[in-house]
Amino acid sequence: METPATIAVIAACALLIWLLVAILKTPMKLILKLLLNMLCGFVMLFVFNFIGGFFDLSLGVNATNALVAGVLGIPGLVLLILLQTFL
Repeated sequence: METPATIAVIAACALLIWLLVAILKTPMKLILKLLLNMLCGFVMLFVFNFIGGFFDLSLGVNATNALVAGVLGIPGLVLLILLQTFL
């Protein structure tokens, strides 16, 4: 009697693990994409601060600015510059 019960428990556990992976796959893709965009934003901010140093321009390198620059790209970087200039 123990063998069918053990097989049923193993099958149920495998099904639950498969279900958990299926549920968490989409949010993990989104989180990884946002982290990759943030990394690109950090690189853009560092490049801008290096080049902008010659023209007395700089932006703070933080997670918020990096996320805006990473998600929106060059227009996001321009938006950050305009916000800093006019605010």
